Amino acid sequence: MLILVGLGNPGSAYVKNRHNIGFMAVDAIHGHFRFAPWRQKFQAEIAEGSLGGERVLLMKPLTYMNESGRAVAEAARFYKVEPGGIVVFHDELDLPPGKFRVKTGGGHGGHNGLRSITQHMGDAYRRVRLGIGHPGAKELVHGYVLHDFAKADQAWIDPLLAAMADNAELLADGKDATFANRVHLALQPDDGKPARGSKKADAAVKDAEVAPGTKPAAGSAPAAKKDAAEPTSTAAQGPLAAGLAKLFSGRR
Repeated sequence: MLILVGLGNPGSAYVKNRHNIGFMAVDAIHGHFRFAPWRQKFQAEIAEGSLGGERVLLMKPLTYMNESGRAVAEAARFYKVEPGGIVVFHDELDLPPGKFRVKTGGGHGGHNGLRSITQHMGDAYRRVRLGIGHPGAKELVHGYVLHDFAKADQAWIDPLLAAMADNAELLADGKDATFANRVHLALQPDDGKPARGSKKADAAVKDAEVAPGTKPAAGSAPAAKKDAAEPTSTAAQGPLAAGLAKLFSGRR
C-alpha cells in the first residue's frame, strides 16, 4: 500500500495558491489514472486506485496545512503503512519555479505541512519538492505562498504536473531516482530530436553508422542510380572533345 499525499489548504479561496501545488499534483495523478471518485475520510479527501499493480491511496488533507499530519497519520494507522510508504508532494520555496527534487527524510525546512507530518509520523517519509521560488524576504513569504500563481506560470506548471502523472507508477515501484530522471527528461525543450538513450535515438544512430561498402538495411531507401544516358560535363572533357561538342551543339 502506498499513500500519495498532496499538501495544500481546502476551499475555493486557496485552489490556485502557490501553497496548493501539492493538491494540484495529486489531482493530476487522479485524472491520469483510473482512480475512484474523491470522497471524504481520515479528515481528508481520498481516492483509491492502483499504480503499476500497487494499491494506492491519494490524499488531500482537509485539516489546513498546519495540521496535515493528523490526516496522514490517521490513514497510515488504518492501512498500517510505514513512513517509507508515504510520498508527500509539497511546495518548495528554496527551488526556482518549475524545478523539483525527490528525497527521503530530512528536516521540514520551515514548511508547516511537513512540520506537522513529522510531528505525527517521524521524518522518514518520502517527499517530492515542487519549486515555487522565493519572494526574496522572509516577511513576504506568508503572503507569497497564499497568493495565486500568475497566468504565465501555467507554462511550466502544466508540463511539470503532467510529466509527474505520466511517471507516477515509478514512485509506486519505489524507483524515486528513475522517476526524477524521467520527469527531468520530459521537461527538456523539444528540438525535434529523440531523447538520448531512447529506442528511436538508438535506431537513428544505427542507421547513420552504416560502414562504407555495406548494403543499406532492409526497408531503407536505395540511393538514386545515375542515369546511364547522362552526358558528362564539358568541364570533365578534353579540349579537342570540348571544341567538337561546341561546333556540333546546334545539330541533331
